[in-house]
Amino acid sequence: MLRSAEFRKGRETAWRTLDDFVSRVEKGGVRNLSADELQQLPLLYRATASSLSVARSIALDRNLILYLENLVLRAFLVVYGSRTGVLEALGRFLRRGFPAAVRGALPHIALATAAIVAGVAAGFLLIEASEAWFNALVPESMSGSRGPASTAAQLRDREIFAPWPGFVESFVVFANFLFRHNSTIGIMTFGLGIAGGVPTLLLLGYQGLILGAFLALHYNRGLLLDFVGWITIHGVTELGALILCGAGGLVIAEKILFPGRYTRLDNLAKQGTAAAGLAAGAVLMLFVAGIIEGGFRQLIGNTPARLTFGFATGVLWLVYFCYNRGGAGDESAA
Repeated sequence: MLRSAEFRKGRETAWRTLDDFVSRVEKGGVRNLSADELQQLPLLYRATASSLSVARSIALDRNLILYLENLVLRAFLVVYGSRTGVLEALGRFLRRGFPAAVRGALPHIALATAAIVAGVAAGFLLIEASEAWFNALVPESMSGSRGPASTAAQLRDREIFAPWPGFVESFVVFANFLFRHNSTIGIMTFGLGIAGGVPTLLLLGYQGLILGAFLALHYNRGLLLDFVGWITIHGVTELGALILCGAGGLVIAEKILFPGRYTRLDNLAKQGTAAAGLAAGAVLMLFVAGIIEGGFRQLIGNTPARLTFGFATGVLWLVYFCYNRGGAGDESAA
């Protein structure tokens, strides 16, 4: 006890001052400290950390050591911890990080788009020539009651121009189901990039194959334009998000297959943030797509309005990605 009392002399004032500074920052942020106090803060932290080191080495009173450990930990978080809250970090990501990640992956986005387009073309040609392929290409969970036996009237009245089911069914139940389903596919498309990118391209192609099959099914019944309008209203956002997930997976694949002068692990560490940014932003896009598809698709009941809505959505995404650079922080976010 005598040694602890001696140790406190000349040091305790600095500890209490640091404790006061940290408590004020914890309650109201660094704006609660003056400019002089902010300059003192790191000096007091280092002096207290030094005191803790000495106290441990000479085995002083356990309570004193616990107090200093707690104070040093709190001060460390104040001095070196993030100054950014969750909402602020999300806003920064949406303003700069996500658009910059998209602009930095244009070749990968082009390749992912090509895979989907190839799948759409293959699916359309197969089903347009023979609808017997439809059930082989499209899972029953996705086809529902649609298939070669469906008539034009059934597809028009039960699907394309079906009545709006109501707010809860549309915006809560169905939108939630769509988001969970689509985000699962998107994350899988992104994650498969670690296998060299080939599974990512195959999955993108398969998604296009299914879409092409549906396009041909409606084309054969004279409903192609109505179906395109029905799909476009949410498909611009949904397919765009899926393409970005695939592009993120292809970024990962490139860094694994072609590490250059860095090791593969170093490459992933350097480029993984941008790839993950693509996937994270795409998941947010899928949330928007779920709201549109679940709620607004049947609420907008005519084809020209649906096409206009889809076109406007595409323009808004392009403007967001191309011009939302966020000033000087754009380069660092990329």
